[in-house]
Amino acid sequence: MVTRSLLAGALAVSLAGPIVPPEFGRAPAVDNLPEIVYVAHRGGALEAPENSMSGLTAALHSGLVHVLDVDTRMLRDGTLVVMHDPTLDRTTGRRGRVRDLTRRQWRKVRLRPRGPSGRFAGRAWRPERPPTVAEVLDRFGHRIVLMLEAKDPASLPGLARLIHARGLARSVFVNTNRPSVARQAHRMGLRAQLWRSARQMRHDRPERWRGFVALLDVDHSARAVDLRRAATSGIPRVWAHTVNTPHARDRALRLGCNGIITDAPARLAAAPVRAGFGGG
Repeated sequence: MVTRSLLAGALAVSLAGPIVPPEFGRAPAVDNLPEIVYVAHRGGALEAPENSMSGLTAALHSGLVHVLDVDTRMLRDGTLVVMHDPTLDRTTGRRGRVRDLTRRQWRKVRLRPRGPSGRFAGRAWRPERPPTVAEVLDRFGHRIVLMLEAKDPASLPGLARLIHARGLARSVFVNTNRPSVARQAHRMGLRAQLWRSARQMRHDRPERWRGFVALLDVDHSARAVDLRRAATSGIPRVWAHTVNTPHARDRALRLGCNGIITDAPARLAAAPVRAGFGGG
């Protein structure tokens, strides 16, 4: 009877929501990241099905990355899910807009786990359901730092609720291309990340954002002068995207970036950094 009562109580708690450690508990803090950070972009999209639980799990277990990156979108009923594109067409077996689905319909979607040659990194992957944001936070939030790109700015309040409810505000970056959305995220007590394209960086003055941007996410193909300006802006973290070759990595590091966002973490890990290497 005692055992049955304990199991029933545990089940009731699990159904009510995750058991959340305190804010300053076991969750890995952004402030504890190493000097040079490696990020698995979409879970390592050249080596595993992008934005999939299996790909994220493989990246975590590889021990090669410090941060897992995923894209987030909002369904018709407000559920936040993990998907890069506004439509299902490219990465799933279905077609149509993500925002037209409900949570119940989302559970029927299956990712197409096929790389350019039908396999990723020599491995076949099974079809699987794309996760919700809550599932990613619950699976990985207290194990590794996460990066969530808010593809729908209207989803920001929902993201904030999910992150704060799990005590993960110190462990999650919330990414956007809009400075106004980054400022809003900062005001919500989140770690704001702002990504910029090479074209935008020609005219940016990133020092204006250092009061609310915790991470500046820059295009590795930008001009050397623009990358150096970002690196000396006073924003503490300047990470380059999307870097898939050793040459591009070494250039970004030489120009002052202190993080590498990559689709190919295993490939980069196999190539040692060449100090002073890379064109301007």
